[in-house]
Amino acid sequence: MDSRSPFPSTLLFVLLLVLPVFANASSRLYIVYMGEKKHDDPSVVTASHHDALTSVFGSKDEAMKSIVYSYKHGFSGFAAMLTESQADELAKLPGVITVKPNTYHETHTTRSWDFLGLNYNEQSSLLKKAGYGEDVIVGVDTGIWPESQSFDDNSYGPVPARWKGKCQTGVAFNTTGCNRKIIGARWYSSGVPDESLKGDYMSPRDLNGHGTHTASTIAGKQVWNASHHRSGLAAGVARGGAPRARLAVYKACWGTAGTCSAAAVLAAVDDAINDGVDVLSLSLGIGSDIPGTLHAVASGMTVVFAGGNAGPAPQTVENVVPWVITVAATTIDRSFPTVVSLGNKEKLVGQSLNFNATKNNSNYHMLVFGSSCDEESLATVNVTGKIVLCYVPLEAAATSSPNPAFGTAAIGIAKGGAKGLIFAHQRTNVFDDLENCNKILPAGCMMVDFEIAARIASYLNSTRKPVAKISRAVTVVGNGVLAPRIAAFSSRGPSIDFPGILKPDVAAPGVSILAAVGDSYKFMSGTSMACPHVSAVAALLKSVHPDWSPAMIKSAIITTGTYSRHGVVVAFCLYPGLPPLIRLPPLLYQVAVDVQLVTVGGVKEKHAPDYGKNGSMGTRSSTTMTP
Repeated sequence: MDSRSPFPSTLLFVLLLVLPVFANASSRLYIVYMGEKKHDDPSVVTASHHDALTSVFGSKDEAMKSIVYSYKHGFSGFAAMLTESQADELAKLPGVITVKPNTYHETHTTRSWDFLGLNYNEQSSLLKKAGYGEDVIVGVDTGIWPESQSFDDNSYGPVPARWKGKCQTGVAFNTTGCNRKIIGARWYSSGVPDESLKGDYMSPRDLNGHGTHTASTIAGKQVWNASHHRSGLAAGVARGGAPRARLAVYKACWGTAGTCSAAAVLAAVDDAINDGVDVLSLSLGIGSDIPGTLHAVASGMTVVFAGGNAGPAPQTVENVVPWVITVAATTIDRSFPTVVSLGNKEKLVGQSLNFNATKNNSNYHMLVFGSSCDEESLATVNVTGKIVLCYVPLEAAATSSPNPAFGTAAIGIAKGGAKGLIFAHQRTNVFDDLENCNKILPAGCMMVDFEIAARIASYLNSTRKPVAKISRAVTVVGNGVLAPRIAAFSSRGPSIDFPGILKPDVAAPGVSILAAVGDSYKFMSGTSMACPHVSAVAALLKSVHPDWSPAMIKSAIITTGTYSRHGVVVAFCLYPGLPPLIRLPPLLYQVAVDVQLVTVGGVKEKHAPDYGKNGSMGTRSSTTMTP
């Protein structure tokens, strides 16, 4: 009888089970970029990707299991699960330009088109000359709510014959989600973190409203009597800038935060090239990680990116490669003045989205000072049943958007039983969190500037029983509102990676833009909202001048921009806002992109491409004067 312990063989068996787990755990998603495709047959291009992976894995089966996306239409490359050593090995293969880890990023209008001077009924307007963008195909980067009135396809003709895309179905989205307005829809969930997918629709359907909002800003049809949540605020005709354009949906961003996988976005760009998209609107922060956008532009597609929401600090601009249009965000000439009445009969004006005129709004409530209304400040203040005055310290307000601090203050005082919020900040025109605040504080929420806040504080300190009430907001538009101003959150240049390239290229409305969300209309702010304004103008230009290249469209938009209509010169405050000039610009720049020169640019760091940091972008330019 063998008296040896079975322990060594048992340990070996356990190790054999565990080792593959550790091997898999060390794998991650990499993007392999191979430049221009060497064959017109997509299956042949994909086969070359399998061959490259097989040379590393030593097994075709393992190679095919590892691949997540194959980029085979506009360019060549793939995304695959690799270990670091496998990625290093792939990078040495002939024909491989870059190998880099996948990255994750986030997504960054009844009045705005009138503000830009794009008159719907004017016979000589760019809108009319462009046939309202008839049959131009615009691709958008996130999901869609197809039931919105903005996407009704009545009066539309057949889908353009050149369209090669498809309507991909999924959860809560069948083929009826596409029509003659939404002519295509795809979704890309591979390579996206499970946490971001949780709770989202596994389909092109929009969860957080971002894609529906941007799509309706670009190409929404006219919807009469639209207003913020049907409240009467910002009431008017909702419409996109190119209302007759067709929409192609590429849902590559997921979850309430709008998390975008670079690998998924690259797959969407590849499909958009093959599908026949004319203008690609990307309201996300990912541009320098997407070499496919160069191939999109080389194919004749105009690509428009949001510039980022990390302002006002300098050197925060994103999406700075020279072949795309990078958009900053500005205010528009619309405000929502709201009166706060104090117990001494003084009436002061701030901004709000208060539209529920309830009994709570007609009654005075005790007024208390909550300092910055963070957890530490509120620990010593009784806010129950009161309106609370909060503020962001001036030094912080100069370098931040009001939204994060405002949201924190609202939640904090609501937990303490407060009735309302008066929030002091240097900037009072970003309303995104005001909507949620009104849901939890029945007496209302409003923003005031520091001067008004000082007057409220003076009254508060002058009496033992200070009281206040917040009134219903009203809508004011026109010359009484000083605009445009660059939004506080809008990222500023110069670019850290490419300081020789002036970015952002142009600014457009991006503050408190009203557009479709679900079955209603609501405000959103961000360069994500500015981006589709420029995309729509690009679509109109493409309709008027179908032979213009992306570079000509970009130069027409940039060289006809204007400063503030009030004569206030604001850095980078240039609008795509003079449609007659855009249609017939006095100067056009034609840039022929040489993909070969760009793609052999070398490696900036391990697995990261160099797009020409020293200005060598591999382009040829010429200038054209127009009559």
